[in-house]
Amino acid sequence: MRMRPTLSWTPAQDLPPGTTDLQPVADALAAGGVLVLSGAGISTESGIPDYRGEGGSLSRHTPMTYQDFTAGAPARRRYWARSHLGWRTFGRARPNAGHRAVAAFGRRGLLAGVITQNVDGLHQAAGSEDVVELHGSLDRVVCLSCGAFSPRRELARRLEEANPGFDPVAAGINPDGDADLTDEQVGDFRVVPCAICGGILKPDVVFFGENVPPRRVEHCRALVREATSLLVLGSSLTVMSGLRFVRQAAEADKPVLIVNRDPTRGDRHALVRVSVPLGAALTGVADRLGIPVGDDGPGRPAAAPPTS
Repeated sequence: MRMRPTLSWTPAQDLPPGTTDLQPVADALAAGGVLVLSGAGISTESGIPDYRGEGGSLSRHTPMTYQDFTAGAPARRRYWARSHLGWRTFGRARPNAGHRAVAAFGRRGLLAGVITQNVDGLHQAAGSEDVVELHGSLDRVVCLSCGAFSPRRELARRLEEANPGFDPVAAGINPDGDADLTDEQVGDFRVVPCAICGGILKPDVVFFGENVPPRRVEHCRALVREATSLLVLGSSLTVMSGLRFVRQAAEADKPVLIVNRDPTRGDRHALVRVSVPLGAALTGVADRLGIPVGDDGPGRPAAAPPTS
């Protein structure tokens, strides 16, 4: 039986504070073979809040768990009503300087790969290739009965048809694309079944309390083994899905560098934690390496939102 997810942790008191010195990150990238592990903090400058930073969504919102989603229709109605509304805004988010910098490092051949804990598609929208989406993507939907995948755009169209006039004002949007709505706003929102078998549809993301697919985990472990160093960007590393790769790198004596404003659960394994906003940090590193980072990338939305 799965336990409820770990949503918080207590920072150790014996760790040094973060630094503002970007040189260790620049040195690691100059050496090449850097594996990037990104979290929600890299997308905050695109207007998507993180979970645990100042003003993070966990202060007002408990994410949907796999257990709650599969337990009954009322939970799924609440989720899909909120997610349907949130996706309209979420899908219009655009890559920021941090995403563009990571893509630029990749084009220069400095990276061993990119693993993201985010489900927003912003790394790919900025031009990064072969991104491993550790927790899946909101741009896809999967049927829990027949296993068929389908585009989120198609589900959005069906939900629009089933719920004409549904357009409440959300109090906020969360990193998982879930909008904050009251039960009154959710009302009698209609959920649609799988168009193939009539089964339950779920976004192709790993909910809290759900396991990352083992083959995906092993692929990420292989990337860690092949990398020269690990660069963590915008993740508190609270949950084991990302922390395990930090531990793996440290156990293999590979440098771990973290860029995150606040302390992380992986700080004791890190060579350094740089406490500088990600956009400024990564563009600063790019400047030191002579790599231009501008608005000349694809710049498209992460996931094309539905037209209505």
